[in-house]
Amino acid sequence: MHIIKRDLFEEIKNHLSAKEISLIIGPRQVGKTTLMLLLKEYLEKKGEKTLFLNLDVEADKQYFVSQEALIRKINLEFGKDKGYVFIDEIQRKENAGLFLKGIYDLNLPYKFIVSGSGSLDLKEKIHESLVGRKRIFELYPISFKEFVNFKTNYRYEESLEEFFEVEKVKTEGLLNEYLNFGGYPRVVLEEKLSEKVRIIDEIYRSYLDKDVSYLIKSERVDVYSSLIKLLAGQIGRLINYSELSSTLGIALQTLKNYLWYAEKTFIIHRLSPYFRNVRKEITKSPVIYFYDLGLRNYALGLFGKVEFSPDIGFLFQNFVFNIIKEKFRFTGASVHFWRTKDKAEVDFVINFGKEIIPIEAKYKKLKEPTVERSLRSFVEKYHPKEAWIINLALEYEMKVDKTIVKFLPFYKLLK
Repeated sequence: MHIIKRDLFEEIKNHLSAKEISLIIGPRQVGKTTLMLLLKEYLEKKGEKTLFLNLDVEADKQYFVSQEALIRKINLEFGKDKGYVFIDEIQRKENAGLFLKGIYDLNLPYKFIVSGSGSLDLKEKIHESLVGRKRIFELYPISFKEFVNFKTNYRYEESLEEFFEVEKVKTEGLLNEYLNFGGYPRVVLEEKLSEKVRIIDEIYRSYLDKDVSYLIKSERVDVYSSLIKLLAGQIGRLINYSELSSTLGIALQTLKNYLWYAEKTFIIHRLSPYFRNVRKEITKSPVIYFYDLGLRNYALGLFGKVEFSPDIGFLFQNFVFNIIKEKFRFTGASVHFWRTKDKAEVDFVINFGKEIIPIEAKYKKLKEPTVERSLRSFVEKYHPKEAWIINLALEYEMKVDKTIVKFLPFYKLLK
């Protein structure tokens, strides 16, 4: 069986010796269970005792009736020895945070590795109950780097950049495949297009049927689904709340709730505008990007067909955003976009507090280094040390005023 190596595996492996609960969260179907089973196998090879329980499995639910029931089950398996307890789909447990906190505070010799899909309860309540008792690991769809390593049988793991430099045609093919189908593991593993379509359809439906219908209870899942479709058609553009709510025929507050759900269940990211002068730069309207490009394409009926889409520039922008977000995740930097009243716009502004880097994404094999009006006006206004123009092929440096403008092929971002 093919296994797609996940970068997160090493991070969690290193946390197994910590007393804190290792909490793995992320959208459904991104491989959390597979990751836990690999960790379990790693521990067993070292001779450690493990127990794997899944709240989606009927027979395992009995152990979660009370804290005492779970402790008795663990005692039965481990006795007084040290052991590792894996709990999958913890979001199925009411008040999961308090339940785990009670057990954690008994100081038993057990290490807990817990996973759950991005449902609200998990995200909000567990955080509060487990302050200081857990470390969170977020597992997302497969990144482009993980995808390329898998597709090239891990032959170039240590020399990816050279691979991209030398194998231009293969690189372009891999990029287009990823832009088309995204990074859900089961989609990546499947060869046939018809099967890929069937799988992404099932992932989307089970998301609506399980996560969304649970969250919005009696409200209309079909309206929520229409919202996702509308957002999919507007990635990288300003979202107009009142226009969306009237198109969908729902109250503004309901729309805002739905957007919040879509964020908390790892479907979309909301990007807010960057400004120092609040009066000049317009709108509190956000820009939306999707966690997974395949899901976004599926919602629009473009899954596997994006070459023919006039939107491919925005899709590439979404792709670049996902890489940037991953790259700067632990740096304390925030990512924004920039628009002014006179229509100047920059795709991304990375804000480190003291420093900023404006970034433009261009789905083009640039031949000549040209800096367009919008980026020039940003540079004139804020004088950043560097600005980046991410494109398909050109690598070049030039100066605009005192700012170094770097033209970078997209794969340089993966370093």
